[in-house]
Amino acid sequence: MAAEGRDLDVAAILAGVGEEVPEGHRAGLIALVGRPNVGKSTLLNRIVGSKVAIVTDVPGTTRNAIRGVLTRPDVQLVFLDTPGLAKPRTLLTRRLNDLVRSTWAGVDLICFLVDVADGVGRGDEFLAGELADVSTPIVAIANKADLVPTKERMLPQLARLAELLGQGRGFADIVPVSATTGDNVEHLVEVLMGHLPEGPRLFGSGAVSDQPERQLAAEILREKLITRGRDELPHSIAVTVDEVLPDEDRKDLLRIDAVVHVERDSQKGIVIGKGGENLKAAASDARRELEVLFGAKVFLTTHVRVAKEWQRDPKQLGRLGY
Repeated sequence: MAAEGRDLDVAAILAGVGEEVPEGHRAGLIALVGRPNVGKSTLLNRIVGSKVAIVTDVPGTTRNAIRGVLTRPDVQLVFLDTPGLAKPRTLLTRRLNDLVRSTWAGVDLICFLVDVADGVGRGDEFLAGELADVSTPIVAIANKADLVPTKERMLPQLARLAELLGQGRGFADIVPVSATTGDNVEHLVEVLMGHLPEGPRLFGSGAVSDQPERQLAAEILREKLITRGRDELPHSIAVTVDEVLPDEDRKDLLRIDAVVHVERDSQKGIVIGKGGENLKAAASDARRELEVLFGAKVFLTTHVRVAKEWQRDPKQLGRLGY
């Protein structure tokens, strides 16, 4: 008999429905929004204290609304790490932009992240304009503050951010942080707690994410491939995993069969690399990280397939989960 596939721990997630909480307990959904590569995923992982979102230096890495959960005795913060709003050059980008906008009205709070080291720019101005008509409260986060050497250089960026958000509507707070070093992140959490409504927990106290293990495995492998990729290749890669299966003979071993999808034959060669070395190295990196995350040995197999122009094909996008 075949081993049953593993998935997310539904019981642990739903346990929050029946958990007793103190009077005045607060809970809510918080959307992390911002242009690509401002540090949303890094901040999410920092706050949650566990890796729930992949992180690379390549803009546009995040493709799903990933939930990360921080639970404390008197509050639960549920974060949605959304893709960066970008120019809709492909059907995939348009769908990701629609995903981002759809989250704004369904959350209790929006965190608008800006890279203050890079400076408040046109992309931030565009996003602020998009948020102008949203009634959800906004907390502005000036991220990468550790890379701004002096207060004299920081203050104009904070003033510009306040001006941007004040043009269309009011905002709740502006908080400078460094998601990379953790500087001022605890203060940010306290600020966010103060803006959440009273209510019961949305997830069980032991949950840090609601991602299925198969999705997490696919994302970790995609992260390693992106890190080793070049030019336009990272955006042409999609990874799918159907199941995470316990081995029939070894209880401490998980079997994961991953498929890497690219758009052109030439990209297949880049992903595999000379003598298969690139794919082998990425898979080894992914396997080591998954063993830590899953607390078990992992046997990871990989295959590379060409799905021509999948970013522009609605049927293929659907099959790949977008």
